[in-house]
Amino acid sequence: MVKLGKPVRSGARAAPHQAPPRRREQDLDLPARGASTRPLAPPQFAQLPRAQLETMHAAGHEILECYRVLHKAGLNIVGEVLRGTGTFYEYNHYPEDDVFDADTHAQYYYHAHRGLAGEHGHFHTFLRRAGMPHGARPLDAPHSEPWPQGDDALAHLAAIAMDGYGIPIGLFAPNRWVADDTWYEAPQLIAMLDRFRIDHAFPSWPVNRWISAMLVLFRPHLELILGERDRVVAAWREALPDEDVFERRDLEILAQMPVSVDATLAEVSFALDRR
Repeated sequence: MVKLGKPVRSGARAAPHQAPPRRREQDLDLPARGASTRPLAPPQFAQLPRAQLETMHAAGHEILECYRVLHKAGLNIVGEVLRGTGTFYEYNHYPEDDVFDADTHAQYYYHAHRGLAGEHGHFHTFLRRAGMPHGARPLDAPHSEPWPQGDDALAHLAAIAMDGYGIPIGLFAPNRWVADDTWYEAPQLIAMLDRFRIDHAFPSWPVNRWISAMLVLFRPHLELILGERDRVVAAWREALPDEDVFERRDLEILAQMPVSVDATLAEVSFALDRR
């Protein structure tokens, strides 16, 4: 088992693209940038349809079952992904070639680079073009860097921050340059969430079941995060119309929210009991 919580060492990587020239922005009323983005408040479950609450409840218990079988062997989610990799290098993808389901076209990888207090690393989850709903279209906006197009298009759905014990502690939505994805607006991404599923055993069957269930349990949270992501980007684009804000290196995390599986499952159970 890979031990967690140790400092991450930087590996070789390509130099980032040069950031666009900065404007004088101190007098502009813009949302917070980078990791200082204020965490969002969690959603309320009282008004959610019973069918959705039941689906979330089942997903929460699926997550707990994954923890149970891993803990019996002294394992955890992150340790499974890093098993056998040796030194954990910053920015490298784990597994090296990502995890991809050829039937659903869902994809994910784990890595680290932010160095936030309490975070060991995070998962990035995607859906590729062949798995998207019919009619899904990228945002029609000018951009200075190429976005993956056609059959190579991929949508970043959610990032899941993990602590040193392999437990999820937060969700966030990054700017486009972070994941090098194709930019889809929130309503289209929300419609894609139900299509994310990793249904095979590489690199770990419990991890694949866990990450698939995470996007179900925390769907209401992700709807808020993705909506806030769009609002932040729109504000920056309006204030700086001559810049490609999708590539600004000082604009990294657009929206984020702390999460707890146990607390969320308890709230879902409470909402179901009140029905």
